[in-house]
Amino acid sequence: MRRLLRPLQALRLAMLMALPALLGGCNLIVLSPAGDVAQRQGNLVMISTVLMLLIIVPVMALTVFFAWRYRAANTASRYDPDWDHSTGLELVIWAAPLVIIICLGALTWAGTHLLDPFRPLDRTAPGTPVAEDIRPLEVNVVAMDWKWLFIMPEYGIATVNELAAPVDRPIRFRISATSVMNSFYIPALAGQIYAMPGMETKLHAVINHVGEYQGFSANYSGAGFSGMRFRFHGLSEPDFAAWVGQVRLSEGAMDRATFLALERPSENVPPRRYSSVDPTLFDAIVNMCVEPGKMCMHDMMAIDARGGLGVAGIGQVQQRLAYDRHGARGRMPLPDRSFVTSICTIPVPSPERPFAAPVSSAPLTGAGLAPPGPARSTPVAGHDAVPLPRS
Repeated sequence: MRRLLRPLQALRLAMLMALPALLGGCNLIVLSPAGDVAQRQGNLVMISTVLMLLIIVPVMALTVFFAWRYRAANTASRYDPDWDHSTGLELVIWAAPLVIIICLGALTWAGTHLLDPFRPLDRTAPGTPVAEDIRPLEVNVVAMDWKWLFIMPEYGIATVNELAAPVDRPIRFRISATSVMNSFYIPALAGQIYAMPGMETKLHAVINHVGEYQGFSANYSGAGFSGMRFRFHGLSEPDFAAWVGQVRLSEGAMDRATFLALERPSENVPPRRYSSVDPTLFDAIVNMCVEPGKMCMHDMMAIDARGGLGVAGIGQVQQRLAYDRHGARGRMPLPDRSFVTSICTIPVPSPERPFAAPVSSAPLTGAGLAPPGPARSTPVAGHDAVPLPRS
């Protein structure tokens, strides 16, 4: 038996000695990032871990100590079966965790507000506040199936699965999506934040070191999720200007037709560049009205906020979608879909749909009830006249 144990002990010792070498090949980018925001987030993780270890380590050590000291075989230890209370011990047991919890709560509260993704940056590095004349670099981010579209309105360019930014300049990301929820994440730059269709989230960050970093989606979104990655370049000001110039020399324009073609699901898409971009494209993406003639979501919400259009909203003009991304993503046939393109504010009589009687302007006596008088009928778009009840 001893002969068998010796090789096992030697193997364990060799594995322990090789562990530091194996860990040396790990790139702990989260704890050693290249951006000030990510660095502060990493510091928050480390400080929180140390504070929790102040309780965890003594508890684990005391567990082993008491198990060894008061084991049944240790007859030399003191045996006191009537002991049941110690004020000093109670103070230590309850006060120490309470102090740790208070420290963690204060640290988390301050960090949550200072590192709020929607909060503009107040510094680009420790001791380096943001100058008042520095304009943040705005980047519009669109998560698609399964690729990333980046629009830089200041320079009028767009890229797919590639992004660059100058060092020490604040970056303001406006993030949305066209399909299911994704998570925009560049570990070296800042924490992750979700991208959702029909919504816009924000992220403020800064890159402090020149280099090439990786970005990806941190939220599973389907078959091509593993290839939904992009390259992020941290460049000096001259190199960034040169990169923008190269993008402007590329062929192709990111207009609405190009976007609708790009929106189709595709996997492992190589980087693409577009020398120009429609300035209204990102707002149309957020409001889900890139398709020609489609009513934007903010217009529809404005109508709803005013209580709707009443009788004028009955006659809705509808048009079929030329391309339905939901049907294309699924592999099964779906029924045809339609959307509202306009609202008829004033119904116009026609031989196919004549008016039965003019609408009275008398005040209503109840919610949705017809005004006093004989029963009348009012036609509904696409339907026969429906008699309305008396009040």
